[in-house]
Amino acid sequence: MLLTVSTTGTPDAPATDLGHLLHKHPDRPQSTALAGGTAHVLYPEATAERCTAALLLEVDPVALVRGPRGGGEGFALQQHVNDRPYAASSLLAVALAQVFRTALSGRCAGRPELAASALPLQVHVPVLPCRGGADLARRVFAPLGWDVTAVPVPLDPEVPAWGGSEYVDLRLDGRLRLADALNHLYVLLPVLDDAKHYWVGPQEVDKLVRAGSGWLAAHPERDLVTARYLAHQRSLATSALERLTEGALDEDTAEPAAQAPARAPGLAAERRSMVGRLLREAGAGRVADLGCGEGALVADLLADSAFTEVVAADVSARALQRVERRSRPERMPERQRERLRILQTSLTYRDERLAGLDGAALVEVVEHVDPERLPALERSVFEFAAPRTVVVTTPNADHNPRFPSLPAGAFRHPDHRFEWTRQEFRGWARRVAAEHGYAVAFTGAGQEDPEVGHPTQVAVFTRREPGAGAGGAA
Repeated sequence: MLLTVSTTGTPDAPATDLGHLLHKHPDRPQSTALAGGTAHVLYPEATAERCTAALLLEVDPVALVRGPRGGGEGFALQQHVNDRPYAASSLLAVALAQVFRTALSGRCAGRPELAASALPLQVHVPVLPCRGGADLARRVFAPLGWDVTAVPVPLDPEVPAWGGSEYVDLRLDGRLRLADALNHLYVLLPVLDDAKHYWVGPQEVDKLVRAGSGWLAAHPERDLVTARYLAHQRSLATSALERLTEGALDEDTAEPAAQAPARAPGLAAERRSMVGRLLREAGAGRVADLGCGEGALVADLLADSAFTEVVAADVSARALQRVERRSRPERMPERQRERLRILQTSLTYRDERLAGLDGAALVEVVEHVDPERLPALERSVFEFAAPRTVVVTTPNADHNPRFPSLPAGAFRHPDHRFEWTRQEFRGWARRVAAEHGYAVAFTGAGQEDPEVGHPTQVAVFTRREPGAGAGGAA
């Protein structure tokens, strides 16, 4: 497999600066042993005017067969005819990530200003499986600022009548940061191939979110890219889309660097911090994260000794498995391990195990519930579980136009059933409080806009004692 990256230079910025960014000297070819072969980096040309770095992956098919995805005796024929070792694919993406790891992260200690600069780049992948044809290659790369030339490779050059194959000769031209270009390739090479040579599990979500940061959330083919990268596993794709969207919104709401010497906390982190503070100020010792997802808030609550019991509750067994992996109870001291309780439950059904808690949080949960099922959730949480304090957060639809990465009229996540305006949320919360014996107060998370409010709206429900008057704070 072969991939080349080229750039041109100027009198003030020679093209050989590419070697600084890649951390590979043009005069010294380097080889790196990988699990399935050897990656070589060399420079076919290296002058002040033009410099080209080539990544040549020499695949060992025998090592691939012997690996965990080798297939076994039943796949002996496939091992001989499979094109995976020879056409650009996830094998090349993995090699790119390992060989150019520092460049991929956008770091260059000696020349930080160079790493932050957009360069004239040309990328060439001579043989790339493209299941969707040349048009798909253009659809995924062109929105990222690339001029795309994707020429179908003939099925057999000697027999033109047979037409093109499912492979393309891909050339990309654009002016981008090198780190951005490498991250595009790392994600999109296996996406176009629509296959991976290794098992795709939850850790791939982390890789996609990291490599797709800053560009994938707003990509017009975001759903296709996410589904293919995660081997069409719906639960993983849903998790990735939520994190990508949330990350994009966090970036949009952070203060500009010129106004803040350190980057402001992301919206998700600020939201979790606020929920923990509100529960702590309410004197809640035994608390639950209802609809906990992957358990980020659970981890924060466990880290605070004020909470004597933390319940992670979700309908998804897969999500709860991720909570357990994240919290690693086997590594906790026994006393801390006893504070964690993991429950698989639906919030639209009564569950006695949730009764008697001091506090509960529904963080970005209600908007994922079908409107006709909301009354069941209200009874389950506020009537049957009935914790003393309930903190509910949900997106503020009034604030959505402030997010440049969010198309007009779109929800912040594809799984949202609705997104409430401030008036709609307050109307819902006041009705629920009145019906179930709570007072309610409102606040928000994220930087407040004087016209449209906070990006996240928050309601704090406090159960009224018998005999207390009705009503709630505005």
